Amino acid sequence: MTHRFKVTIAHPPFLLSILVFALLLAQGCSPRKRDAKEEQIRIESPAEVKPDSNLVNSIQGNTTPGQIPITPHEVLLTGLDEHRLVTIYKDRRPAATKSYNTDDYLYGKRSYDYESDREEHYMPGLDLLYGYNLLNVAHYDLKAEKLNLLFEQPVLVKSLYYPSFIQDSLYEKPITRNYYLVSVYDADTNQDTLINRKDLRRFYYFDATAAQKVQLLPADYSAVRSQYDPKNDVMYIFARQDANHDGTTKPDEPLHIFWVSLKTPQVAKRLY
Repeated sequence: MTHRFKVTIAHPPFLLSILVFALLLAQGCSPRKRDAKEEQIRIESPAEVKPDSNLVNSIQGNTTPGQIPITPHEVLLTGLDEHRLVTIYKDRRPAATKSYNTDDYLYGKRSYDYESDREEHYMPGLDLLYGYNLLNVAHYDLKAEKLNLLFEQPVLVKSLYYPSFIQDSLYEKPITRNYYLVSVYDADTNQDTLINRKDLRRFYYFDATAAQKVQLLPADYSAVRSQYDPKNDVMYIFARQDANHDGTTKPDEPLHIFWVSLKTPQVAKRLY
């Protein structure tokens, strides 16, 4: 006996409407779309360069209370006994209730590469915190009882390398770091009144007290990613050049490589 089945095909416009609705729904739920929209700082006043500061293109934004609500989150234990770091995030709790919602109030995550989790101590002697809505980092000296901020104004800290609390080793030899490395969006380089991922990503060295600050990459470069060379204890920084000087970078602009000795990280030299 032969069985016949009747197949009903939906009207094409109906299928198209379902497809469009599903696509819009997926885009609305995409973390990348949300991050790109929400992780930003709006600048209320023009950029100002301070001649007596190592912070290139420092932003004099409106930081009066209520403009950018912030909150401390964690005291980072460093490998330097008297030195501690405090992470400061954008406070995204509802103003009325001050109750937490994990979907709306996201902190940075511990990871060991710029974009994805890696094994512990990606670079020996250094822990890495990858930031999301991380607006600043404070340094506290327990002996001097003194607090100072790494950045004078709110920024977007993307990666913070700091001396590991647990003693580390390289080729079975103990190794201790006494500095901090930070990649950060700290200026409205493309002049769109926002500090976000479209701007140039700086890379800084800070000494143990966070008093000395050095910008490692040239002003027309944006950090992309890093690689570690254990044989030479060197960090390679891949950075894209803002060749047309419009304050942002594009995939077709030159990608260069700089290297930093982790024994003396105050200078970055171009390799390629």
